[in-house]
Amino acid sequence: MIMTVLLFALFGLSVRKDRRRFRNAVLLGLALISFSGWLLGRASRLPPVAAEAVYLLAFLTPTVGVVALGGFLVANGITMARKEGLRPANLLSGLLGVAVFGLIVLLASLGRLAGSPAFPVAVAVLLLAAYVSFLFLCFLAYAFLYGRITVRGDVDYVVVLGSGLIGGERVPPLLASRLRKGLEIHDAQLARGGPAPVLLTSGGQGPDEKLPEAEAMARWLVEQGAPADHVREENRSRTTDENLRFSHEIMTAAKSGYRCVVVTNNFHAFRAAMTARQAGVEGQVLGSPTARYFWPSATLREFVAVFWEHKVVNLGVCAALIALVAFVATAG
Repeated sequence: MIMTVLLFALFGLSVRKDRRRFRNAVLLGLALISFSGWLLGRASRLPPVAAEAVYLLAFLTPTVGVVALGGFLVANGITMARKEGLRPANLLSGLLGVAVFGLIVLLASLGRLAGSPAFPVAVAVLLLAAYVSFLFLCFLAYAFLYGRITVRGDVDYVVVLGSGLIGGERVPPLLASRLRKGLEIHDAQLARGGPAPVLLTSGGQGPDEKLPEAEAMARWLVEQGAPADHVREENRSRTTDENLRFSHEIMTAAKSGYRCVVVTNNFHAFRAAMTARQAGVEGQVLGSPTARYFWPSATLREFVAVFWEHKVVNLGVCAALIALVAFVATAG
């Protein structure tokens, strides 16, 4: 129990220091695992019926959950392919669902592989899958918590991140969701008597676009009722990092102690928050709604990006797990 309390305390301190760090997600995951272990250790002291319920939840729920997850991902992959096309990014959830079922088969076959050269390979694959799954669940859990953040007090800027245009000039539904959320924040602050925040649209002009994204976004906001003098454009950026760095330059030049919120889609909010911290942006990131069928694949892409941003640590852990299996297999 001491370890559980310590991990939750570290998690709380880390969140208090900065909500936008991935280590918060890992600390939360470790704390929950520690608590689950402590709960299982005390189950034998409970009345038989209660103990059986704890064991059932501990072992049956993950098994059913994994099978259900695999089925959901395969179904989502089919939906994505039908609605968004057969691009590799759209097949990500379906491929992961197939991989989940493959890992279930591999785990069930582990006993039959014992003693064969394939056994250590299978163990290594399962350990790597367990590590990546742990990080992914940490990412999901903390991203969900981070998404519960609400705007407190007045802000000077509402930064809306770009995401590409339709036909090189029109705002697509995904981007319109972000703009609508930004306008809601702007209008809510005015409604409670606060000063008018600047709506800062952020996005440069891509090679297949007729105008900068920021310009199309600004036009959309004005058409939806935003006063033109409340809107400003950052039209140089081509990536999320540049969105935030260039926006930070504009906001700092106008007011060194500014407060802002950054708006993107909900699946992108946590990673954008980590990027905002690195860019020195003074504010949290809020997410706007995304179509349900689009969310799983988009979230998986975000996790892959976060995993790769911490590649030194993650690849180091993966290499250590492989080396451990190789050492045990050689020693045996």
